[in-house]
Amino acid sequence: MVFSSPIFVFLFLPLVLAVYFISPKSVRNAVLLVASLLFYAWGEGKYVAVMLLSICLNYFAALTLERTTNARGTRWVLALAVVLNLLLLGILKYASFVIRTVGMVVMIPPVATDFVSAVRLPIGISFYTFQAMSYVIDVYRREVSAERNLLNTALYISFFPQLIAGPIVRYSEIAYQFVNRRVTTAEFAYGIQRFILGMSKKVLLANPLAITADYVFSLRPEVLSFGMAWLGVICYTLQIYFDFSGYSDMAIGLAHMFGFRFPENFNYPYISQSVREFWRRWHITLSNWFRDYLFIPLGGSRCSTARTYFNLLVVFALCGLWHGPSWTFVLWGLFHGTFMVLERIALDRWLTASWSVVRHTYTLLVVMVGWVFFRSDSFDQALVFLVKMFSIRGLAFGGDSMPLLTPGLVLIISVAILVSTPVPANWLKSRSFRSTVAAANDVATVGEMGGALASVVMLICLLVVSLMFIAADTYSPFLYFRF
Repeated sequence: MVFSSPIFVFLFLPLVLAVYFISPKSVRNAVLLVASLLFYAWGEGKYVAVMLLSICLNYFAALTLERTTNARGTRWVLALAVVLNLLLLGILKYASFVIRTVGMVVMIPPVATDFVSAVRLPIGISFYTFQAMSYVIDVYRREVSAERNLLNTALYISFFPQLIAGPIVRYSEIAYQFVNRRVTTAEFAYGIQRFILGMSKKVLLANPLAITADYVFSLRPEVLSFGMAWLGVICYTLQIYFDFSGYSDMAIGLAHMFGFRFPENFNYPYISQSVREFWRRWHITLSNWFRDYLFIPLGGSRCSTARTYFNLLVVFALCGLWHGPSWTFVLWGLFHGTFMVLERIALDRWLTASWSVVRHTYTLLVVMVGWVFFRSDSFDQALVFLVKMFSIRGLAFGGDSMPLLTPGLVLIISVAILVSTPVPANWLKSRSFRSTVAAANDVATVGEMGGALASVVMLICLLVVSLMFIAADTYSPFLYFRF
């Protein structure tokens, strides 16, 4: 079940909201837990057992860590919990990748290959595993207390808005909300607004862009042209942002409807003026996770310069591998890690002395080249694609690409570029649902009321059009579901 599907929008969400708000506060967490398990079971079936195993493992590990006073004992408990979490993730996500890689060197029996190939990747396992590990590690560090209520631990790991594709929520960010939260009219309205905007990003921008991106990346090398290659990577660059940030918006909006506050996951990454800034704005909760639980424990920037660079490369290689069991993802991570190192060595000084447009162009070029590795099925495909993008032949952006560049696609790309900047959001924020609700209780000027009404009308139009596309079954799964 996905957020932009008819079954979720027209049945699951209204039913869960109705049951939640008519239930006594004492059982609302239980209602959300049951809803979350049903949500996951809808598409994953037997893999609910894997998530329940993860819940029990981390629940008891946290309790054991808190009750163990011996420093050596706590280290052993933590090590065991981390190993078991990674083992669970590794078997289900990376076993096939490891066997294929090892098979390049030694002969692997066909039986082993067939067995591993039959294991299907459970949706969202990377996200809820990292979230559960952060909880156990924070308990070990004595930054949070272990949760004694198994129901709350289960809800923390399985809560359906962020279960499938994040944001990765720290236990410290949400623990208080399990027992102390309330839903005001203004906050519920804000949740609706974020959900509608996220759904619009997915349905009206990401999905149409995906059609062109998928077509271009599926072309044979002899058919692919300079113009097609650039059109494909532009569409994919915008598609992956609106697909994933749209999901994050919907998740944050859903959380608000139930009284929870999730951390932001995106902050307009495509306005960045360095790769370092890009990673402060892109998939923020994952970047922070790798910083706090891997980069800093490795020594971070406190060690020698060479070791700091090594740490960065390790972190980004693993970040790439986290996204998927493929060497193209590892290469994507190392590509970004290399530029993070280069910026520390010398590029930072050059960027500081350059014009803003130069810094922005450099960052977008690096990011878009990186997306070619991320999107390609193999290194050979990525290499061919990059050769076509930077070929000195046929530099005009025309020819074979013109039939694809329809007026509708030009309009979608233009809107997508505009929405990837803070300008539309800043306008909407000043005329948000919160302002509309407040205006019902306070004295507001005619201009303020008019602006608030305009934003409501715009959101209703976005909702209606998005639902029309959803009802026509034009939606597609979120990209990050496979990670």
